[in-house]
Amino acid sequence: MLNSKEEIRIEQAVVHIMDPGLGMPVLSDTLLDLGSDLADFLKAHIYKIDTSDDVKNCSFLEDSQIFPLVEEWEQEKFLETSQKIAGQLYPIMNQNIDIPGADLLVAEYSVEKHRYLALLKMNYKTSYTHLTNSDPWGNNNDIIQQKAILPGETQKLTEAALIDLDSPQYLRVAEKKYEVNGVKTNYFSKMFLKCSASLSSKSKLSIVSKAVADVQKKYFSESEQFEVQMETKSILNREFAEQGGFQVPEVVDKIFKDHPDMKEEVHEKLEKYHLNEAAVEPQNPATTKKYMTQRLLTDTGIELKIPMEEYNNKDRIEFITNADGTISLLIKNIGSIESR
Repeated sequence: MLNSKEEIRIEQAVVHIMDPGLGMPVLSDTLLDLGSDLADFLKAHIYKIDTSDDVKNCSFLEDSQIFPLVEEWEQEKFLETSQKIAGQLYPIMNQNIDIPGADLLVAEYSVEKHRYLALLKMNYKTSYTHLTNSDPWGNNNDIIQQKAILPGETQKLTEAALIDLDSPQYLRVAEKKYEVNGVKTNYFSKMFLKCSASLSSKSKLSIVSKAVADVQKKYFSESEQFEVQMETKSILNREFAEQGGFQVPEVVDKIFKDHPDMKEEVHEKLEKYHLNEAAVEPQNPATTKKYMTQRLLTDTGIELKIPMEEYNNKDRIEFITNADGTISLLIKNIGSIESR
């Protein structure tokens, strides 16, 4: 994974217009002039894709039309190859009205002499800008709608692929489902790239967390659930802080160490996703940020936000179960309090 977008060196790039409303793609015959601003724009999008935990590791299938194009990659044929790639995508877009129009930006780049190809589908956004018309009576300023605005540097692309040109069988894919023949489909991987995909790190974490929570809700009463859920969050946060991720069997053992039946039920839920022996290793801090804080809401409307290091320090926070079944929270050793 990249540590900085400055590690990326853009070698060459081209943009093809893939607007289904035109009835045909508008393929460019010239490369983009890579000034510093455009290069930074491309680097920002590539870096955002590379460091996203939504990205899936994939491998091309035998019937892929894209794989032969990248397997025999030649820098000198960049334009021709990019046009062929765009030619595979446009008919899919044109035949399915729910797939948004876009520009396909194809870029060859390197990281420490390792070569990659980026396929960035930049879906159009609608925005407004001014337009000035001059006539004998002066200037007439108006506001007009622009329907083909590209995503900015800070916006995340919903469909993109990063292909390792030195090992072209493998690629990383970000995608979003759109309706194809009445069914929500990952068209970008299944119909365009034709590659098999593993679950993203973010999806793995979500599935494991849900399986654990479902079993806890089944076996623990409402008054018990908040405590076991907080402890689960603490365990996961510790794994992220110390290991950068976790092995599924090990973390399930820690969460359900005294409940073998519950542990077995979690494994049954995870089996259909082939996650029983999986590793979950998120790369982006944003994915694990929510595990750094305990957020609680009481039935009386009080909201609490407790940093995990404070929750784990029994000299600072203590939960007390009263004889009548209610719960008291004791916050200790406060030096000062601010009203916000």
